[in-house]
Amino acid sequence: QAFRVDIIREEEGTLEFDMVGIDAAIANAFRRILLAEVPTMAVEKVFVYNNTSIVQDEILAHRLGLIPIRADPRLFEYRNQGDEEGTEIDTLQFQLKIKCSRNPQAAKESSDPNELYFNHKVYSKHMTWVPLGNQTDLFPDADFRPVHDDILIALLRPGQEIDVLMHCVKGIGKDHAKFSPVATASYRLLPDITLLQPIEDEAAELLQKCFSPGVIEIQNIKGRKVARVANARLDTFSREVFRHESLKNLVRLARVRNHYIFSVESTGILPPDVLVSEAIKILMGKCQRFLNELDSVPME
Repeated sequence: QAFRVDIIREEEGTLEFDMVGIDAAIANAFRRILLAEVPTMAVEKVFVYNNTSIVQDEILAHRLGLIPIRADPRLFEYRNQGDEEGTEIDTLQFQLKIKCSRNPQAAKESSDPNELYFNHKVYSKHMTWVPLGNQTDLFPDADFRPVHDDILIALLRPGQEIDVLMHCVKGIGKDHAKFSPVATASYRLLPDITLLQPIEDEAAELLQKCFSPGVIEIQNIKGRKVARVANARLDTFSREVFRHESLKNLVRLARVRNHYIFSVESTGILPPDVLVSEAIKILMGKCQRFLNELDSVPME
């Protein structure tokens, strides 16, 4: 009944929020769902038509698979097991076709590859979406592409080329890490710092240095410097204060057992707030299935 969620900080690709009033098992289940069970789209099959670069076909396919693709997985279905071709409802197709050549305008004394060659660096921006079936009509406003344009895939020299076709499918991180939608998803308990008695003057300044900036504040009360806990949330639990004999018995460090600080950093495939809502839906679905199983078991 006391459960609540507080959004603390939301930036591009990062979300920090508090979950208050839950058990550790629920908090960890939520974290693991974010890591391994929220679906995304990623390159699953790579058809190599030509690859004369020094990067082997298997390594090239692996690198392509790890490039995050900006495509909403909620628009697609899971591909059936054993289906080689794929359809417009379960597959995204990308092409990478590029060839390196010499720059005839380059200065003879130049040694800079950027000046000597054209297309000598293969980036993720060179991947282009090739619509399958009627995907152009299904997704008229779609902008399917890699999340980042500057991911280096390979280096080429004149005469070398790469010509591959990629199939992106829907999957989850439990099957392969490339499907994981988050760079990090972690939580920690809220620190609880208690000053057992007033700490003043030089001891107050020493106490302030023992904690991260912003945790301890020094106030001027009746001409004396008095320490107070300003923001325990910023504490990193360094335990530095216990190194000082004059302070270690004046401070109690603890954690609030049902207050979890979550930090979610998206890979860019979906915004972090969408990832959190999808993870909550998956967790609710798991709970409902469990209740249904309990109801289906005959009671003696």
